[in-house]
Amino acid sequence: MQGLNPKRKIIHIDMDAFYASVEQMDNPLLRGKPVAVGGSENRGVVAAASYEARKFGVRSAISGALAKKYCPELIFVQPRFDRYKEISNKIRKIFYEYTDLVEPLSLDEAYLDVTKNKKGNPSASLLAQEIRLRILNETGLTASAGISINKFVAKIASDYNKPNGQKTVNPDEVIPFLEELPIRKFYGVGKVTTEKMYQLGIFTGVDLKSKTLDFLEKHFGKSGNFYFDVVRGIHNSEVKSDRITKSVAAEHTFDINLSSEIFMMEKLESIAISLEKRLKKYDIAGKTVTLKIKFSDFSQQTRSKTLPYFISDKGLILEIVKELLYQERMKDSVRLLGISLSNLNTEEKKFLVVQLKFAF
Repeated sequence: MQGLNPKRKIIHIDMDAFYASVEQMDNPLLRGKPVAVGGSENRGVVAAASYEARKFGVRSAISGALAKKYCPELIFVQPRFDRYKEISNKIRKIFYEYTDLVEPLSLDEAYLDVTKNKKGNPSASLLAQEIRLRILNETGLTASAGISINKFVAKIASDYNKPNGQKTVNPDEVIPFLEELPIRKFYGVGKVTTEKMYQLGIFTGVDLKSKTLDFLEKHFGKSGNFYFDVVRGIHNSEVKSDRITKSVAAEHTFDINLSSEIFMMEKLESIAISLEKRLKKYDIAGKTVTLKIKFSDFSQQTRSKTLPYFISDKGLILEIVKELLYQERMKDSVRLLGISLSNLNTEEKKFLVVQLKFAF
């Protein structure tokens, strides 16, 4: 048990198919049916899928066209981020009734450190059960939870009994749990890394644990040290309740590709208006403006400019965006445009929102 910190009690709460579940809750006609939030059968990308859709292989980040191919009965609905945020705020208020150590990862998931909690309950498992019941009663939505001694194990555990379930990995169970775990289920190990590990004979946690630190660093660079530690239950990252906003962004995927810069500027003006609203709401300004362009062949390009002063006004942002847009000729028609503001005045601000995306 060397390196483990069994004194910490971490809960990872993950809402079940959050965006799709909200749409099904608000529209009874969608209940029990395969639903995809975002995209369409011709364009765009799926942001979230209901469990009924997932049975057909529909997942977030796949194209709408592919999703429709997998599930011909799939119903596409446009995302309503204001509604998702409204419910997310209700859920976070529940979290803060139990602990101030809450680290939101997105609108639908968060870490809670309940080692010392406002309820004085020593059982993190009972607290997770109570929190999930509160969420269900107060929002009508289900959540799953993972409970363990660190964020890494809690995150993996929350996926075990989805939907509407929870799993606790006690201190004495952490090592056996990680040793038996398929390598593809390790949080942070994506498709490419999984394939590389398979080629190196690493299929489970116990296989990973058999490799030396030198071996892992040789094949995985800096990540090697991370893999060496986590498979031994060592992950000392704290639940950070004061994550700093690094950038604020808005983007739009178009139903029809744009080939004229004049039309692009019209769309960018609308995007800048949405961005300005968010900036003004949280009193955020930034010095670096970045224009994101995704072409019809799905290749992507970013163009940035840093100013000597902070800005948040849409007019000033658009001036820079126009300059960036005409910086060089377009190589192809455009399917997505986005604007982000970084290098922000948020050094003393607490976590607000990392990114705004809309209209898939």
